[in-house]
Amino acid sequence: MKPEPTTADLQTYRAPWWLPGGNAQTIWPALWARRHFGPAPVWRRERWTTPDDDFIDVDRAVLDSHPQAPLLVLFHGLEGSSSSQYAVAFADFAAAQGLAFAVPHFRGCSGELNRAPRAYHSGDFEEIHWILRRFAEADPQRPLIAVGISLGGNALLRWAGEMGQSADATVRAVAAVCSPLDLAAGGHAIGRGFNRQVYTRMFLDSMKPKALRKLAQHPGLFDGEALRAARDLYQFDNLFTAPLHGFRDTEDYWARASAKPHLARIRVPALALNALNDPFVPAYSLPRAGEVGAHVTLWQPVHGGHVGFPASLGALGLPGHVRAMPEAVGHWLLSHT
Repeated sequence: MKPEPTTADLQTYRAPWWLPGGNAQTIWPALWARRHFGPAPVWRRERWTTPDDDFIDVDRAVLDSHPQAPLLVLFHGLEGSSSSQYAVAFADFAAAQGLAFAVPHFRGCSGELNRAPRAYHSGDFEEIHWILRRFAEADPQRPLIAVGISLGGNALLRWAGEMGQSADATVRAVAAVCSPLDLAAGGHAIGRGFNRQVYTRMFLDSMKPKALRKLAQHPGLFDGEALRAARDLYQFDNLFTAPLHGFRDTEDYWARASAKPHLARIRVPALALNALNDPFVPAYSLPRAGEVGAHVTLWQPVHGGHVGFPASLGALGLPGHVRAMPEAVGHWLLSHT
């Protein structure tokens, strides 16, 4: 069965009755919900050499699109990739709309460790700028639109705020989905209770081995024993993310990398979508209308979890699908092309 995904905004989104609460609306869509209605995406990988002689890998969906059709670029979340459920769902949306679609991987997230003594972080707007400019210069005939998921969305809006009026020379519109725009609030939230036991462990199980491989690649880069003992993202960022990327410590990193203080400076159409029951992003930390500029649209539905927004499928609604969010966000972006 192939239901017609909603194309409305998600302000009034309600989760299926059988997925109560933000954790259920986060975990079920990531693990079991249907990701695509058409064929699974086929990727063509490109390796780009960075200005500091490192590399990133870019996966382009192999799609039939007109040479002047928009290019949709997706920046993934923490430890995400082109295989993440949201990337597959957006690729399916792009195929249905005749768009070009690409997922640039942050350093170390494509399956191969990058070379430089750095990785990626939530405020990596200079990397975002280099990537977007390369896409724009390679395909100047295509309108460029971009969406960032969680960490990738914070970095994308951080870039839009930093660029101000000049952002429209590169992109037509940007969107951030479930992004922790106040990194301190999100960082503390994920370090407590159920979040600490489930989500923090999941992230550290992926991040620690990569960091230790980075230490083997660059001996003396950080204290390996202390990193092995880290039990939350605050400690990990204090030992690894912050010092490797020019921040004094975790507090400095979270403060300077957060996009929320820069939202009023954005001068290109920008969407910030955050569910009020997101386990990672406390509702109190979300921007309010008076804290953003005229170019920023806020969608803050009651339901959705963290990058979940499951929709029912079939008579009983099971197992559900995750195409409603890409449909709504994608059409919002296209409305500005």
